Amino acid sequence: MSNNTEVDMKDVELNEVDQEKQPMTVGESGNNDAISPVTEKNGIVKVKIPDEETKFTGLSKEELLQVAGTPGWVRVRWGLLILFWLGWLGMLAGAIAIIVQAPRCKPIPEMNWWNYGPLYQIGDVNAFTESPGLLGLANKIEKMDELKMKGLVIGPVHVSTADEPKDLDLEKISTEAGTLEEFKKVIQAAHKRGIYVVLDLTPNYKGSEPWFTKEADNTVVVELKSALIHWLKEGVDGFLFYGVENVSTETSLWSDVKVIIHNQTEGETKKVLIGATDKYLPNDIAAVLNSTGVDLLLSGALKSKSALDIAHTVDRLYSTHNQSQLAWNIGGRITGHLASLVGLAHVKMYQLLLLTLPGTPVFNYGDEIGLQDGSTKNPTMVWDFLSQELNETSKSELEEMGSFRVFFKAVSEKRMKERSLQHGEYLPVFNSTSALAYVRRWDQNERYLIALNWHLNDTVTLQLQHAEIPEKVTVVFSTTNNMAPGDILNLAQLELEPEQGVMLKFPYTA
Repeated sequence: MSNNTEVDMKDVELNEVDQEKQPMTVGESGNNDAISPVTEKNGIVKVKIPDEETKFTGLSKEELLQVAGTPGWVRVRWGLLILFWLGWLGMLAGAIAIIVQAPRCKPIPEMNWWNYGPLYQIGDVNAFTESPGLLGLANKIEKMDELKMKGLVIGPVHVSTADEPKDLDLEKISTEAGTLEEFKKVIQAAHKRGIYVVLDLTPNYKGSEPWFTKEADNTVVVELKSALIHWLKEGVDGFLFYGVENVSTETSLWSDVKVIIHNQTEGETKKVLIGATDKYLPNDIAAVLNSTGVDLLLSGALKSKSALDIAHTVDRLYSTHNQSQLAWNIGGRITGHLASLVGLAHVKMYQLLLLTLPGTPVFNYGDEIGLQDGSTKNPTMVWDFLSQELNETSKSELEEMGSFRVFFKAVSEKRMKERSLQHGEYLPVFNSTSALAYVRRWDQNERYLIALNWHLNDTVTLQLQHAEIPEKVTVVFSTTNNMAPGDILNLAQLELEPEQGVMLKFPYTA
């Protein structure tokens, strides 16, 4: 190849190339057309390599227009267009078929904030915390949030002297409880964590009759109406009154109470009216619910009853009232704590029962740790489970309290997350004098079966053969150690040890 070749060439530098990899000279290759003469300068060998001679440039505009108008291309375009629309219509029809054939989801029932979680009653604010009064309570709101409490029922904290209506001041906080500013801090701390505050405003809470005597009614009426408006302005989310079955007969007073509490503007959070009665028979409880018109009613419905009685009470109230109206409690500010009323061996069982019945569970402070009454119905709350300056007996008691709290927290969290437990239907599947079993179910959500054996000595076999439940279930919680979460059980022969309660689950099937 001569030096005047018209093809553009590239210079390629080869540095420190092995002799056998270096390009051949013209004489060595014997081919004058493939490679140009090699020049060498300063140890650098340069080789001329020709560029590619042709490049694809595609069709010109004129050529494309000529091709686009041919019958073949027209048919191809129409075919592709028809296939596109047929595919699109097919997918649309398939989506419609899936929607039509899919089971409809049930609408969520109308619920209020007090239906979404447990309520926690703190009658004596000084017994509840190490720090005195309401200020100490404000510092414990985080602990209530950990337990998934939806509301706190506080007090009474107003000024009152036993059986002395002239000393009553429903708008003033007693000095032993704290100050208005401290109470506002409680409300602010609670609202920040999505917890509501209910005020126990029972007038004569230190006396023998919660509403004083008949002669004092007029004084109480004037005080109460003004106090309700006052505390609502301070941010209170509702009120609790003991002895509602008596005061509700005073039509003018009770009607005004309900109007003030339930009168709300659009978009405002609804306020709750809670009553408390010592009635325990289901028919009597239903009568008080109907006559007073309270949103929730604390009662003795579950106190000191057999499993058969509990089943009957729940069935009776559930069949006549919406579960959003039902409240379940054992004990309270006046009657005492759960552990003292049912015994330590049954604390977890009743925690499981209260948290899974259809309605709102209400606990007295300390029920989550098995706190027991001593000489007073207001024992000091225990917070430190890790103290090392205790004897072995005290350490064992604290470990048990910690175990109660862990169980309570786990079940409460499960209730908050699962629709079947929160507002699901209640289906009884077994009951006897010592054992009880029921299912909570909601639409296409996972189902939960709760089984409880109160017998002190005997193992109970529950033959749960019901159309609504499968043969196999999975353990979620157990109050004893013979079952572990995740275990698979056969429901045809479900054995419960003495004083054992379990929560089991199974999936929805169409």
